[in-house]
Amino acid sequence: MAKILAVDDEAKIRTIIKEYAEFEGYEVAEAADGMEAVEMVKSDDFDIIIMDIMMPRLDGYSACKEIQKIKKIPVIMLSARGEEYDKLFGFEIGIDDYMVKPFSPKELMARVRAVLNRAKASRTTEDIIKYQGLEINFTAREVKIDGEKVSMTPKEYDLLFYLVRNMNIALSREKLLEEVWGFDFYGDDRTIDTHIKMLRNSLGPYRNLIVTLRGMGYKFEKIQ
Repeated sequence: MAKILAVDDEAKIRTIIKEYAEFEGYEVAEAADGMEAVEMVKSDDFDIIIMDIMMPRLDGYSACKEIQKIKKIPVIMLSARGEEYDKLFGFEIGIDDYMVKPFSPKELMARVRAVLNRAKASRTTEDIIKYQGLEINFTAREVKIDGEKVSMTPKEYDLLFYLVRNMNIALSREKLLEEVWGFDFYGDDRTIDTHIKMLRNSLGPYRNLIVTLRGMGYKFEKIQ
C-alpha cells in the first residue's frame, strides 16, 4: 500500500485528497504547511507527496527543495496559479507533476497512479550502462561522469532514463511529454526543450549523445 503525504494549509483540500486516496487504497498522512511536511519526512517514509505551493511558514517550492535534501520522493504540486512560468519553475526544482486548483480529485488520483508507476519502473530497472567516462545506473538512480556523481533534478533523471531505454529511437516531443510527464500533462514543446537543455548541461562532455531531430524531437545516440 502506497503512503501519501497531503500538504495544504486548507483543511478542506486535505480532506478531499484523503477521502479519494483512501478510497483508492492508499494510506494518507496530513501536514498543514511546508515546515510540518519537512519534519514529517524526516521521521516517516512516504511514496508520494501532494503539496500546495502557497502556504504559511514555508511555501511548497521551498519545502520541496528541503525534502530533496533528505529523501527522493515524487511530488505533485498544487497551485491556484496556472502560468507556464510557475509550472516550469516547479519542474526545474524537481517536482513530478503540477495541477491547477480547482482540480478534479479523480484526475489527481490518475496522476498519482502515473507518478507511482513511473517511480516503480525506475526502481525495478537493473541495468547499468557505461560509455567511456559516463555511467548510468538505473537501480541507484545515479549518473556519474569520470567517477563523480552528477546532480540532476528528478525530472532530468526521468527524461534521461527514458531516452536511454529507447536508445537510437526517434522520439517526438509529444511522445516525451506523454511518457515522461504523464498522459494528461498540459505542457508544450518548450517544456521538453527546456529540460533537454538542462540535461545536456548536466551531461557536460557527453551532451552530444542527445541528438536533436529538427522539427520532430530527440533521440539518444546508440552507445557502442
